[in-house]
Amino acid sequence: MAVVGLLGIIGAALCAATREDAFTAADRQQKWVWVGLLVGSGIALFLVIPFMYWAGMVIIGIYWFDVRPELKDIVDGETTW
Repeated sequence: MAVVGLLGIIGAALCAATREDAFTAADRQQKWVWVGLLVGSGIALFLVIPFMYWAGMVIIGIYWFDVRPELKDIVDGETTW
C-alpha cells in the first residue's frame, strides 16, 4: 500500500508540473482536480482507510496507465489529434 501511495504523491507532483492546456487537449479533468485526487489517494493509502484505499488505487492506476501517457504524448508533440 505504501508503494502505491508513494506513486500517488509522485504522480501529483508530476501532474502539478504539467502544462494546464495539455489536460484540455487530452479532454481530461482540470489539472488541479487530478492533483487533488492523487494527493487524497496517496494519503488514503498511507493511512489505510477502509474502502478508500481501493478507490485510491484505482485513481492512481488510471492516472499512471491512462492519463499520464496521453499527457506525455501531447506535451512531447507525439500526438496526431
